[in-house]
Amino acid sequence: MKKILLLFLITSSLYSQSEYPQDYFRNPLDITLVLSGTFAELRSAHFHAGLDIKTQRKQGLKVYSAAEGYVSRIKISHYGYGKALYITHPNGYTTVYAHLQRFSDRLEKYIKECQYEKETFEVEVFPSNEELLIAPDEVIAYSGNTGGSGGPHLHFEIRDNQERPINPMLFGIDIKDTKQPFVSAVYAYPKDENAVINGKNERVPLRLIPKQNGDYEVEKITAYGNIGFGITSYDKQDLAPNNNGVSNIETFFNGNKSLEIDFKRFSFSETKHIKRLIDYDYFKTKKSRIQKLFIEKNNPLSLYKDAFDNGYIIVEDSTSSVFKIRIRDFKGNETLINIPIKGKYEVPEPKTIDYLNKTTILSNKPTELKSGLVTVNFYKNTVYEDVDIDFNVSSDTLHLHKDNIPLQKKFYINYDLSNYKSEHLDKVFIARLYGYYKRPSYVRTKRKGNILSAGCKTLGTYALAMDTVAPRIKPVNFKDKKWLSKYRYLKVKIDDDLSGISKYRATVNGKWILMEYDYKTNMLIHDFNDNIVKDTKNNLKIIVTDNVGNSSTFEATFFRK
Repeated sequence: MKKILLLFLITSSLYSQSEYPQDYFRNPLDITLVLSGTFAELRSAHFHAGLDIKTQRKQGLKVYSAAEGYVSRIKISHYGYGKALYITHPNGYTTVYAHLQRFSDRLEKYIKECQYEKETFEVEVFPSNEELLIAPDEVIAYSGNTGGSGGPHLHFEIRDNQERPINPMLFGIDIKDTKQPFVSAVYAYPKDENAVINGKNERVPLRLIPKQNGDYEVEKITAYGNIGFGITSYDKQDLAPNNNGVSNIETFFNGNKSLEIDFKRFSFSETKHIKRLIDYDYFKTKKSRIQKLFIEKNNPLSLYKDAFDNGYIIVEDSTSSVFKIRIRDFKGNETLINIPIKGKYEVPEPKTIDYLNKTTILSNKPTELKSGLVTVNFYKNTVYEDVDIDFNVSSDTLHLHKDNIPLQKKFYINYDLSNYKSEHLDKVFIARLYGYYKRPSYVRTKRKGNILSAGCKTLGTYALAMDTVAPRIKPVNFKDKKWLSKYRYLKVKIDDDLSGISKYRATVNGKWILMEYDYKTNMLIHDFNDNIVKDTKNNLKIIVTDNVGNSSTFEATFFRK
């Protein structure tokens, strides 16, 4: 192990000499790599930071260290990455393994000691670089489905020494892929009110014509002024049917390069700005992501290269020109789109005028909206550009436009309950109303005196809601006064209908026990192999509290030899 540390100190100085070392990192699983998700793939509110590796629809596959190094971080959370392990390597990179079922025996022992010391399931620790050294090809964990995972798989990342995720395939992690990317839609966008596309001053879908070689032709369009284009595109690998993300997009106008988007690396600080890359309004209304091939105001993404005039083109009257789009996957398979353009000035069709009262939110200044008992604060740079929104308060319901405008950061809602009549005022919270039936969903609410406040990430309809019902607790694999000598696990189901589970605590004979919580199944599970429960007669007590303070207590007695 001392040799590993010495090698780390020697080779870390060579980090900058080889940006992407080949054959340094191994496949973290002992199976052929098949992906369900690719690097920088477009997700709902972020770029995917690694590779999602299929684990044959099961959990418990051995996960190997991609290279020698030391454990620099372990994080266990109910959501997100679930059980995650971070290993820093001698060459300066860090590999990340997420959604794990459990860690290897020695790492499991280490982290459980931390959990019992802190009396909490959710922990985050940063061991020293000599504390948990990792050998080459060491089994470090077992694959799982913890956290926000939608099914069993291993999430695998490689990060640089600035914590920026990089496409692991740049390091020689190989995925079989001989298929071209494919395109499902192409759109043209006017930059301003003076631009016209096929007689319209709005986003226009273009007729896509597939060619036998896998490329595409677009039916000739007429246009005038400053315009941009957008595409909906995906890639498939040979061994999986999933629609994955592409690796690179380039555009050309009359043979000259206009823009390049390279999805090989990004920082976590910018990933939320995916809302500026995609057509957010279209995504929220049609559930499909159009990648805009132009750069709008206040777009801080580092993915762009060689942007001429921010990717927009100028089409003049009585001209003929060609716009080309080249889409590539990591293996170099490419697809071309050819868009012929006839320059023609036309008076655009009149737009439908919205006569509803609008409120303007400024991008470069704070804006405060107030009506009745509600105040809404948009701080500077909450929106990317000045926008007009619907703002209306009816009783305690706040109608704040709809979720089709991208936001850079949270806005804040405040309710003044000074004159609010309720015998359960302490159980009132701010909720977002979802769906056709406007079901309330808890928004993290803070209370200061008679003021309720919440930071919100999306526009929509909000209201006050009240939760006076305590969570439910139900034993799953045992009942009161049962012998559990042959059981390895103690299982309890917990749930809450409205505000949701906030915290829980379990003890046996007054001593805290670790119960892992899976929010997807509402299950609390204790492993008797923790060797905490040693008595024959045991009194179990579980207290579960929801987000407004309603609390339930479950007690039972069980026996073990």
